Amino acid sequence: MAAAPGRPRALRCPDCGATVSDRWRCACGAPLEFADPPIPDGDAPTLVAADPDAAAVSNARDARNGLWAFESLLAVGDDPADRVTLGEGLTPLVDADAGAAGDADDWDAAFKLEYVFPTGSFKDRGATTTLTRARELGVERVVEDSSGNAGAAIATYAARAGIDAAVYVPADAKASKLRAIRRAGAEPVRVDGSRADVTEACVAALGDGDDAAWYASHAWNPAFFEGTATVAYEIAAQRDWNAPDAVVTPLGHGTLFLGAYRGFRRLQRAGWIDEVPRLYGAQAAGIAPVVRALHGADAADPEGQHNAAADGIQIAEPVRMGEIRDAIADTGGDAVAITEAATERELDRLHAAGFYTEPTCAVAPAALRRLRERGDVAPGDDVVVPLTGSGLKG
Repeated sequence: MAAAPGRPRALRCPDCGATVSDRWRCACGAPLEFADPPIPDGDAPTLVAADPDAAAVSNARDARNGLWAFESLLAVGDDPADRVTLGEGLTPLVDADAGAAGDADDWDAAFKLEYVFPTGSFKDRGATTTLTRARELGVERVVEDSSGNAGAAIATYAARAGIDAAVYVPADAKASKLRAIRRAGAEPVRVDGSRADVTEACVAALGDGDDAAWYASHAWNPAFFEGTATVAYEIAAQRDWNAPDAVVTPLGHGTLFLGAYRGFRRLQRAGWIDEVPRLYGAQAAGIAPVVRALHGADAADPEGQHNAAADGIQIAEPVRMGEIRDAIADTGGDAVAITEAATERELDRLHAAGFYTEPTCAVAPAALRRLRERGDVAPGDDVVVPLTGSGLKG
């Protein structure tokens, strides 16, 4: 059931059952979800690069709308006038091994090139839907905490929406990401300490009453996950509505991992795909809480050193830890910890094969290599690996 145009959907707590019009988390402390996520009727659409009314294709959708071509699956943006968009989405899905150099030709997978988004990372998926939700609610100022990519995305889409933004970042955030935040007109607030300290400072700055800021959090805000779920819709559509056997993503807070899970589940409920892929998460060795919970301390820190190269996923306490573990169990997937050495080797392979990504991206194909060595992913399995951020971010 769609909300009426201009009427944002309510949120519901999966833990206590409370329903609210909007807030950043439930009074019981749990993350909130949309109370009525849409499940469309009818057959899966066909994407065409034309006006659907003029296309001689039944159930056509205009691919020129990017991820908004999947509007019937999104819990935000029912009124197109509210959509905050830069044409994002429908990123390429390519053969990983075409023209690959050296020993990189054993990926035997398809890469989803998420680094070609407007701000150079998959976080634009969540930013477009989050700022659309903000516009629906009449928000005037947003805040976010981020190691860089989510902050740059939120700042950019806030600028597109004409909404003020402040982004709380670690004190050692990369200069390239700070520039992206500043040049979008947002205020970067550098915070000393751990990644958790950055979140704490951001939450403390939300304020109360009429002057309160709106928390555009990629970890807490359910609108962000509406956006990241579109990676599943695109993968399925680009494969003629056939899901792969497995998907391997980087895993920090789980924004892409859980987005993929929610998206494939929603497609299955709509009857557009038959099976949900096995989902595998790649974590940074030394800060791998999901691996630690599933397999113990030795598996989470195999060489006794933190993987500093994968700075984008160094999350010690994921907000949605229970949901991540449930998704792994439900799909028969797993999580693996990737060392810095393995990340750097894989990054070199990616660059040599023409995929110019940032280091955090490399943990996912490195994890696929490990999963194949362990026999978790068989040689004949059909695998998709999203490459999540551009090497231009440095």
